[in-house]
Amino acid sequence: MLNPASIPSNTLAADLAALIGADKVSMAAEVLASHATDKWSASQLPDLVVFAESTADVAAVLAYAHARRVAVTTRGAGVGYVGGCVPIQGGIVLSTARMNRILGIHPEDGVAVVQPGVITLALQEAAHAVGWDYPPDPASLKECSIGGNIATNAGGPRCLKYGVTRAYVLGLEVVLADGRVLRSGGRTHKNKTGFDLIGLFTGSEGMLGVITEATLRLIPRPASRGMFAAVFPDFALAAAAVQAILNAGHLPSALEITDAFTLAAARRRLGPEVFPPGDAYLIVEIDGRPAAVQAELDELHSLLAACGATTIDRAPDETSCERIWQLRREFSYALRDTGLTKLNEDIVVPRSRLVELVEFARLLEADTGIPIACFGHAGDGNIHTNLMVGNYADPAVRETALGALNRLFAWVLAHGGAITGEHGVGLAKKAWINDALGEVSMDVHHALKRALDPHDILNPGKFLDAADDGTGHPKEPLIDSVSSFTLHP
Repeated sequence: MLNPASIPSNTLAADLAALIGADKVSMAAEVLASHATDKWSASQLPDLVVFAESTADVAAVLAYAHARRVAVTTRGAGVGYVGGCVPIQGGIVLSTARMNRILGIHPEDGVAVVQPGVITLALQEAAHAVGWDYPPDPASLKECSIGGNIATNAGGPRCLKYGVTRAYVLGLEVVLADGRVLRSGGRTHKNKTGFDLIGLFTGSEGMLGVITEATLRLIPRPASRGMFAAVFPDFALAAAAVQAILNAGHLPSALEITDAFTLAAARRRLGPEVFPPGDAYLIVEIDGRPAAVQAELDELHSLLAACGATTIDRAPDETSCERIWQLRREFSYALRDTGLTKLNEDIVVPRSRLVELVEFARLLEADTGIPIACFGHAGDGNIHTNLMVGNYADPAVRETALGALNRLFAWVLAHGGAITGEHGVGLAKKAWINDALGEVSMDVHHALKRALDPHDILNPGKFLDAADDGTGHPKEPLIDSVSSFTLHP
C-alpha cells in the first residue's frame, strides 16, 4: 500500500469535500487529536477525519481510497480498549458518529433496524419503551456504539444467558473496501442462504468492510429481575458456588465474581462498611416472570448459604438490583484510584479453570511485583485480569509488564482459553495473535483479507500485519507491540 502521505492532506481533503461535502471533512487540530486514540495507550494523528452521514458517503470515500491506496480507519464511539481504531498509518479516519438514527423498532418482527453510530443504551431504552429488549450490555453501553459492538462482537455481564452481540445480528449492510455495498441477512430470524457473511463481518474489527446498517434481534423484555450479592471467605468457595448454581439447574442472567485485590480497592473508595469482610464477592442475577423470580431467589439463597457465603444481600426488585450493579460499576473506578495503570486484559478460560487462573495470577504477581486484579463474568469464564502497573512509560517497567502478559497469555492458551473475549485484538494483543490462532487459521484470515481488501486500505497495521511478511506467510510475533507508538496513561 502506498504511504498516505504521498497524497498531500490538503488534496485529500479537497477531493473528499468535493465528493461528499466540505461540512463532512475536517483537518482541525482538535478534531485530529480526538480521533487519534481510544482508551488504550497508542496514539497516531490521521491526515483528516470524515464524518459520514449516509451509506452513500461511506461508499464514495472507500471507492476513492481504494483507487488511490489511502488508509481508512473506521471509528465508532472510540471507547475500545485495544487500540482498534487508532489510525497508525495516518490517512482517513472514517467516523460513523453522525450515522446515529434508529431507523425502526418492530416488535411484530422482533427486530430493530439501526445505523452504526447508535449508542447501545439508546437502543435498549427504545426497545424497553415498547416492552422489548436488546440484551447485549457491555460495561460501556452508555457511550459505545452498535457499529463498534458488532466490529468487536462485544459481550457483557448477561452473556451467560443471552449471548454476545453476534446472536442478535440478523442482517447487515456493509460497504466493501472498493465502495460496493453488500447486504446480507434481513428481518427473518432464520436464514440459511449462502455462507454466514454476517458472522464474517461481526468481530472483524473494521478490516473487511464498514457496517452502515444493522438489523438486530429483539426479545420480549423480562417482566422482573432479582439478584444476590454474596461475600465468601475466599475465591475458591465463590468459584465453587458458580458451578453449584449451574449444576442445580439455574441459568442466571449474570454471574459476576470479584477477587480480594479488587474488593480491597473498592473498600478504600467506598468505605469498609460497604462490603462485609471476605476475600471474594459473587453477584447472581436472574430474570423472568415475577412469581418465578421470587421462587428462584428463595432456592438460590439456600444454595449460596450451603456453599459457604458469609453474607448474602438479597435484591428482590429493580431498584435494589440497580444498587448492587452500581457497586459493581465502581470496581473499575476503585482500581483507577490506586494511581496505577490498568492493563485491562479480557482473557477467557474454561469455567472449571477459574480458581487455577486466580492462583496463577497470584504467582505472577509474586514473581513480577505487579498487582493483579481479577473480576468479571464468572458464568462464561471471561475474567478481566488487570495488571496494575506503575510508571508504564518507563521502558523497564513496560518490559516487565509485557513479560508478565507473555506469561499470562501463554498460560491461558495452554489451558484451553482465549486471549480476548470482548475487546478484540487491535494493537494491544497483536504480538500474540500467531499463537492464539495458529498457522492455518492465520492463512485463512489473510486469504479473506486479500479477497475483500486487496490493497489493504481498511484499518491497516492491526493484528493481521503481525503475521504477514508481505506474502501472506507467517513470521515471528512482535516482542513489543506498543513500543513504537506514543503512550499516554
